[in-house]
Parts: sequence; structure tokens; C-alpha cells
Amino acid sequence: MCPSCVEQVGEGHTLFVDPLERRMSMKSKMSIKEIITISVGTLIVAAAVYFFMLPSKVSIGSGAALAMILSNYIPLPVSAITLGLNIFLLIIGFILIGPEFGAKTVYCAILMPGYMAAFEFLFPGFQSITSDPLLDMVCYILVVGIGLAILFSCNASSGGLDIVAKIMNKYLRMDLGQAMSVSGMLVALASALCYDSKTVVLSLLGTYFGGMVVDHFIFGLNIKRRVCIISPRVDDIVHYILHELHSGASLNQTIGAYNNVVHKEIITIVDKQEYKALMDYVRKVDPKAFVTVYSVSEIRYQPKER
Repeated sequence: MCPSCVEQVGEGHTLFVDPLERRMSMKSKMSIKEIITISVGTLIVAAAVYFFMLPSKVSIGSGAALAMILSNYIPLPVSAITLGLNIFLLIIGFILIGPEFGAKTVYCAILMPGYMAAFEFLFPGFQSITSDPLLDMVCYILVVGIGLAILFSCNASSGGLDIVAKIMNKYLRMDLGQAMSVSGMLVALASALCYDSKTVVLSLLGTYFGGMVVDHFIFGLNIKRRVCIISPRVDDIVHYILHELHSGASLNQTIGAYNNVVHKEIITIVDKQEYKALMDYVRKVDPKAFVTVYSVSEIRYQPKER
């Protein structure tokens, strides 16, 4: 989500946006289709972790990577440590941020270690398929990118470091994407406590390139979208942007050249997940809405005082 008081470069429009991300927020109940889709996406992510990351010991920044590092000091399976971490982070997030973690986040946070426990039972002591940490890292990045793309298509989050990043966003006034990168890099660096220098370097490179691959899978090379909407349901759409996405918007008056009718045009800038959620809502309330979407390569903003 865009930070507050966003000014789009080169367009002359000012867009006021709450800086707190709603990436993990879900107020409505999950549908059966969403449950199945999220379950499949989480299964793919868990498989990537168990079959590629764990055998290689390459700690690509994630909650599961932190659990793998801790397993060298805690005599428990990685799945159990992952579950404990997710529960701990959900509690800390609830205390420090509030009840912003909805059903999807809690579901994924519990389901992920559940899948890993099943793999541990079915494939005990699994060894690397490739016998090469570099190839394992590449395979992990590609497979986990597919799984995360599926999760993001449902506005879902796997929890873990996403919660840490949200806390950093609130208290350190750090952009959420930057907070995710920093927390991931810290986990990769922590691998130096128990692995050799080659593994640490691969962990850092994997964390960096993994983020790029995930963004490419889901959003192409552009993370932000400038969405312009002309619809008679202006009030409903603006209310959704402000109170459901917790983003912001500006309104312009436009005049149709064909019949000189005055319309209100909604302009907003959204991130990867918000774009999907917004398009789903617009299709629901007004399938005939006129929507144009632009890629935004740069924004400048002044954060609000909190």
C-alpha cells in the first residue's frame, strides 16, 4: 500500500494513503474456493521449504528459514518450531498492532507447519534432490514464487516475517517492502551462527533474488498501480478504498466529449494485493465501470505524523 500523503510523480495529483498495509487483513469470511486455493498455495510453499530449502540449509529470509536456524539449538522438528514462531508472532502482532490479522493469516500460519509436519512424517530425513545447494536455492525460489503468487491472488499471507515487517512499518516508520527486505536479510545473516560462509552468501543472494522473482511472478516489474475509475457507484467504491483497503483516493471531475455529461473520476494508487482486491470489488458492484490502469515506477510522499 502506498504511504500516506502520496504525490504521484508527473501526474499532478495528490493521493492521501494510510501507511499501514492491509496485506494480512481479512474481515469477511473465506469462501470454499478461497480455502481450497489458499490451501494449495500454502502446500506449494511448504513443499518448497521442505524439499529444497531445508536440505540445502540455505536460509532464504522467511519464518521457516528462522525456524531452520533455531532447530540447530532447539531439539524439535522444524515444523514445530515454525508453528511456535507463527503463534508467537501473531500474539506479538495482536498486542503491538491490534486485531489486523484476519482469518486468512491465521489459517496460513497454522496450515504451513501442518503441511511441514506431514512431510516430516511421510519423508523422514529427506535429502537434497540435486545435491547442490545452489540448484536447491534456485528451485526453492521458483517453486515458492508460484505458491506465493497463488496466496497473493487471494489476498492471503503466510504470516511469519510479514508480521515482523508490519511491526517495523508501524514503529520504525519503514516502508513495508523495505521492512520485509531488512527482516529477510537479518534472518539470512543469522545463518552465520550455524552454517559456513558459502551457505551464508547463498542465503543473502537467495533472499535478494527471491524477492525479485516473487514480484515478477505476481506483478511483473511494477509494484504500484494507478487506477482511475469512472462509475455511478462512486460513494461505494471510495468507501471501500478508504475503509476496507485503508488506502486513499482523490476525485476529479471529467466531462464526456460525446454528450458533455459530467462524471466523477476516482484516482487511487494501490499495491499488488490491493489492486486485485479493488478490481474484484469494482467488478462486483459495477461490472460496467470504466477503469484505466497505469504502472507507477516512482512515487514521492511525506509520511503523516503518528
